[in-house]
Amino acid sequence: MRCALGAAVGLSLALGATTVIAQPVESVPSPANNTGRVFITLTPREDAYLARAKEAAAFDFTGTLVRVCVAPQTGPGADVAPPPPPARDTWYTDPAKVFDNLYFVGTRIHSSWALTTSQGIILIDTLYDYASDEAIVGGLKKLGLDPASVKYVIISHGHLDHVGGAKLMQDRFGSRLVVGGPDWDMIEQSVHRFPNGKPRRDIVATDGQKITLGDTSVTIVTTPGHTPGTLSLIFQVRDHGKPLTVAYSGGTAFNFPNDVAHFDTYIASQRKMAKAAADAGATILMSNHSEFDNAVTKIKMMAARKPREPHPFEIGADAIARYFKVTEECAELARYKLMQAAK
Repeated sequence: MRCALGAAVGLSLALGATTVIAQPVESVPSPANNTGRVFITLTPREDAYLARAKEAAAFDFTGTLVRVCVAPQTGPGADVAPPPPPARDTWYTDPAKVFDNLYFVGTRIHSSWALTTSQGIILIDTLYDYASDEAIVGGLKKLGLDPASVKYVIISHGHLDHVGGAKLMQDRFGSRLVVGGPDWDMIEQSVHRFPNGKPRRDIVATDGQKITLGDTSVTIVTTPGHTPGTLSLIFQVRDHGKPLTVAYSGGTAFNFPNDVAHFDTYIASQRKMAKAAADAGATILMSNHSEFDNAVTKIKMMAARKPREPHPFEIGADAIARYFKVTEECAELARYKLMQAAK
């Protein structure tokens, strides 16, 4: 498939991207005119990976498609101090009750979820530290929940946008922290990322482990790739009493060392989580970024939900399978490009 870069830009803009396809295989001036337009050429095999990813994404997962196929990140960030906090109006959004037993206490971009149980709260992810006090602690209070009842905090992976408030929850409320072993190592080995202090090593997550509190359990699925210790989750929520199963994807972008071995690990994890979601009968997909699950938009849609209408987050098992097909095919595409470049 040969297409003008302008068409790729159009796709990016239509899908909400700010940049265009990274690392093109070949760029040549247009032979048809002297406008200087640049064309991107994909080999038939690369075209097939992209076509399958686009078909799987449809209009449901455009943010994911852009992030991992159209404009993928190509390596990990440096171990540097975080920049100054952005203006509050760029990240703040109101907390919300999403299911009978699940509450959103995140920001416009990053998600934090409070799963209520008969004996307290299991918190999933903790945002950047600049947002955690207002969004999580303040958000729980606005929703009529007690932050001191957070008994467990599960961190999907050790990047600052998800682990930033872990120390606050640990120090102020005595919450137990659950983190993958390699990501505990990553946190402890960081020199500059935690200027306000690091959380203390606590529970090391293992594959298949259940974090149980009262009448509720969260099952951990280790999905290394995004980071070495990324955790995905399976748990149940209730919609007006109806039980529904959630597949929570713990890490998506390619901000890891971009080599074949790391992509092999990432691809295996996408397949593993797809199977775990299917085996559990999951019909809800959630993640720690709204660009992947459209959480903030779906929460706003809930206000217009009519009786007996499906919940905006309930997308069905087939859609969840398509989500993980997008991430798998885009990773296969990136892996194949690396292999071709090495020849």
